[in-house]
Amino acid sequence: MQRCGWLLGVIMVLAGCQTTHEQLINQGYPPAYADGFQDGCSSGRQAAGVMAGDFRKDVPRYLHNRQYETGWDDGFRQCHAMQENQDLQDYRARHWDERDEQWQEEKDRDAARAYRRK
Repeated sequence: MQRCGWLLGVIMVLAGCQTTHEQLINQGYPPAYADGFQDGCSSGRQAAGVMAGDFRKDVPRYLHNRQYETGWDDGFRQCHAMQENQDLQDYRARHWDERDEQWQEEKDRDAARAYRRK
C-alpha cells in the first residue's frame, strides 16, 4: 500500500510545477536521496527508450552514499516502469482501437447477413 502511495506521489510530482528534486526536498527527503532519484529517474526513462532521457549515475557517490544509492534505485525503477506503461498504453491506443473497430464492423456485417437470410 505504501508503494502505491509513493507511486501516486511521484506521478503528482512529475505533473506539477516544481521539479521532482524540489518536491522531494520539500517533502523532507535528504538532498542526496533527491539527487539520486533525479539521476535514476532520467536513467530509467532513457533505459525505457526515451531519447530525451540521459543515463546519469554518480558511481563513486552511488557506491559510498546510501541515500544517493537508494534514491537512484527508486527513481530508476519507478520512472522506467512509468515510461514502459505509457509506451504500452500508447501502443494499445494506436493498434488495438483500430482492431476493435474492424472487429465491430465485421461482427455487424455478419449479423446483418444472418438476419437477411431469414
